[in-house]
Amino acid sequence: MLKIAVAQLRVHDQEEALAFYTEKVGMEVHMDVTFPEMGDFRWLTVGPVGQPDVSIVLMPIPGPPVMDEATAEQVRELLAKGFASNVFLTTDDCNATYEDLRSRGVEFISAPEERPFGVDAAFRDPSGNSIRLTEVRVRVAA
Repeated sequence: MLKIAVAQLRVHDQEEALAFYTEKVGMEVHMDVTFPEMGDFRWLTVGPVGQPDVSIVLMPIPGPPVMDEATAEQVRELLAKGFASNVFLTTDDCNATYEDLRSRGVEFISAPEERPFGVDAAFRDPSGNSIRLTEVRVRVAA
């Protein structure tokens, strides 16, 4: 059986992303390991409290030899525009979670709106990643 364990978001600054996802969004650190033998590469993951089997890697945009500087700049530009990554978070009450996250300093790009499937809102992280917050009311039968 396959399960999703880790998703990846590219971030401009791991410390800034860590503060955003833990202090503002309310996630917890799942792993924070630095590998000196890999040029001090940092594997940093966060996830929802109480959901240890699913993590989001906060991955810096690499330079050479992984990608040349021109490509890295293109990734930074797309990321800043919100076109590089999406994460979908679910909640039992989109309006209440929206108000809670706003009170912690999360800036939303769209307030909760009724949709055919439930209620949906959106915010972006400091790197530009698009995060959808959804209260699903209509489930697809398996």
